[in-house]
Amino acid sequence: MTQTTEFPHSEQEKVDSWRLHVLIEAGYPSELAEKLAHSDADLHQAVELITAGCSHETAAAILL
Repeated sequence: MTQTTEFPHSEQEKVDSWRLHVLIEAGYPSELAEKLAHSDADLHQAVELITAGCSHETAAAILL
């Protein structure tokens, strides 16, 4: 019998994972999404910039 151990994720890991999901849903390329998700960038502003027509690269440059 094989037993797998699952470690609970920290709250910060859960938040970062959710942020990454939201950013990818907004169309950010995964590399930029990961940088933003793990930063102090405002998530709502990140999505609003894209909605307003800003490119993902420019939005990331503004936020980071």
